[in-house]
Amino acid sequence: MTAGGTLTGPDGLARCPWGLSAEDYTAYHDEEWGRPVHGDDALFERLSLEAFQSGLSWITILRRREGFRRAFAGFGIAAVAAFGEADRERLLLDAGIIRNRAKIDATLANAKLLAGWEPGELEALIWSYAPDPATRPAPRTLADVPAVTDESTALSKALKKRGVRFVGPTTAYALMQACGLVDDHLADCAARGGGLATAPEEDREKAPAETA
Repeated sequence: MTAGGTLTGPDGLARCPWGLSAEDYTAYHDEEWGRPVHGDDALFERLSLEAFQSGLSWITILRRREGFRRAFAGFGIAAVAAFGEADRERLLLDAGIIRNRAKIDATLANAKLLAGWEPGELEALIWSYAPDPATRPAPRTLADVPAVTDESTALSKALKKRGVRFVGPTTAYALMQACGLVDDHLADCAARGGGLATAPEEDREKAPAETA
């Protein structure tokens, strides 16, 4: 293993190091991170959670995700857009989420904004900034994974220009990683290219780690 490269889990599979740092991370790494996400509501949820994550560890958000979903009506854009002042006060008192006033207000404002967009417009805008995979060599170590790219900077600017709040270039890139616009699983990671989670459970336990 190269410093910052993949680690081998108890099942013999190589994973990005962060994917073995906690049980919550392993499931998220194996089953969700880097896999394509489509649909306006689903992307609104990811956009909102990435905004709440700003300045915090992602596991803090991950462990509260069901609380967020309950609090924000499953992140249905139309439902959240209809929230009023009573809902805002309820959210500020909800211990199941991150009670950050600015982030809550941004989520509510974004929902009201996006409710006025055409169906599929948010998805089309976000995915239009997905880079050509052929231009992105697979990262070998964590040091090869950027925090910001030209595409994430452009996506951030485009969303802000349309009125979307709390989406800087770093948040935009985290969104791109989480929603599969880019595949930042390390080159030797079993989840790279959509692997791992699609295999039957019994096969996952027997499969050898991929090699370079």
